[in-house]
Amino acid sequence: MGDILVPIVLFACIFGVFYLYFTSRNRERMALIEKGADASIFYSQKKSNSMPLWKILTLNIAFLAIGVGAGLLIATIIQSYTYMKNDTIYPALIFMCGGLGLYIAYLVNKRDDDSHV
Repeated sequence: MGDILVPIVLFACIFGVFYLYFTSRNRERMALIEKGADASIFYSQKKSNSMPLWKILTLNIAFLAIGVGAGLLIATIIQSYTYMKNDTIYPALIFMCGGLGLYIAYLVNKRDDDSHV
């Protein structure tokens, strides 16, 4: 039962998010049109100096993966060369290094946005 229920719930959640996004966007646009706003505000001018979203996401995922890998490596080294034989060091270092990787990705993205302004 659980094997079938998980994909159904996952699909329902994804569908719900997209449904709410598009219906709220439509309501907002209709309200602006009723107030007399020009339709050109719906079509934003792309900034030629900003990094595309897919590059930002790829960069964030790459730094996260590097951080998780570094956390695993550091945890393995610490556990093999010290007397710490419990496994609590693995999740701690994975989360710490993964968070550090995301923070570095944020700094790189911020520096890239500041250089284009």
